[in-house]
Amino acid sequence: MSRIVLMGSGETAPAMVKTHRAVIAAAGDGPCVMLDTPYGFQVNADDLTRRTLRYFDESVGQRVVPAQWRHRDAPSADRERVLAQLSQASWLFAGPGSPTYALDQWRDTALHGAIGDVVARGGTVVLGSAAAVTAGRWALPVYEIYKVGVAPYWADGLDLLSRFLDLEVAVVPHFDNAEGGTYDTRFCYLGEGRLDYLERQLPDKAAVLGVDEHTALVIDVASGTVEVSGAGHVTVRRHGAAEQIPAGSLLTVTELRGIATGVAHVPPSSTSATVDTEAAMGGETPSLDREVQTLRADFDEAMSAGEVDTAVAVVLALDDSIAAWSADTLQSDALDQARRELRAMVVRLGELAKVGTADPAVTVGPLVEAVLAARRQARVEKDFALSDRLRDVLLGGGVTVQDTPEGAQWSFNLPNDEGPGFSP
Repeated sequence: MSRIVLMGSGETAPAMVKTHRAVIAAAGDGPCVMLDTPYGFQVNADDLTRRTLRYFDESVGQRVVPAQWRHRDAPSADRERVLAQLSQASWLFAGPGSPTYALDQWRDTALHGAIGDVVARGGTVVLGSAAAVTAGRWALPVYEIYKVGVAPYWADGLDLLSRFLDLEVAVVPHFDNAEGGTYDTRFCYLGEGRLDYLERQLPDKAAVLGVDEHTALVIDVASGTVEVSGAGHVTVRRHGAAEQIPAGSLLTVTELRGIATGVAHVPPSSTSATVDTEAAMGGETPSLDREVQTLRADFDEAMSAGEVDTAVAVVLALDDSIAAWSADTLQSDALDQARRELRAMVVRLGELAKVGTADPAVTVGPLVEAVLAARRQARVEKDFALSDRLRDVLLGGGVTVQDTPEGAQWSFNLPNDEGPGFSP
């Protein structure tokens, strides 16, 4: 099939399951392999591998085997084993981490060419977030610029898109990132100023290929077609001028190349009549944070209205969301925050249960005693009509009053309760 798939983020999130399934179904026979290099320097690398494999197994329904290439100086036998895995793979995946770390470990090794060879043999290469950065001729050193404060510069990329599509671009995932709130973190955390500076360093015919979060650019090298799926857009930007290709669009590689070189525009007919479900989500990128916000509002509304069944359903929905997002390799505190919200909801339901299961004789008793005191006073004043009305009011509320030589005695009966009820 010969495909290159670039994902802007969320490559192990529930929102991208549909895209993964479609891509894998078209990949043909052969092993599905995951390359761990981009995050190979992290101390939790083994955990990220486990979570990624679980995501593909449980959410996507595909068994994926890991290929461990964490350092270029690994033993020769280990490196040859990985090269053998890639030589048989029909589908290859790499995702989060550091683009420059991955490129440093691949550069001037046999793996550098082996990734492209998967496509050349008719296979599929899927690169998400950090790994997507490596696909272009120029690669963005996002860790060094955003986290270390190094002056913006371009590193050399794998140049897969030039090799197969004659596209000289820099791939920038997380293109619509908004985590910064009042600070501009678009364009993979660069912001407008730094992206503008970097664009000026590119040749005139080069372009930036921006992929929004939870969005995929699916390039079919064999058929020469390009499709955008997911929640957002793919943006082709040249020296500040941008052309957006929305999810659901289908165009040719020739058209994409024309847009990237500035000789053509996005054709009006590129958007297909049927748009992915994820693309019709009101323009919002799906995330666990947003799901938690929505469910919290639903829970608050249910509790205010006294709709306990609805509140319980919200708690169960939040638990399902946490389970679905638990395999996502995005390293943030979103899961911890979601779990805190879940525990808070359970506590609030517990407080409600304490009131709901308490002895009515205890909770209603002070009110009943106050009415009975008023009734006694009415009887002292021989206002028997008022005394009877107060008794009837209590009876209507489920409180039975019996006058005895020792004074009025009362008992509380729940509606439709056939038992003796609660007595003080």
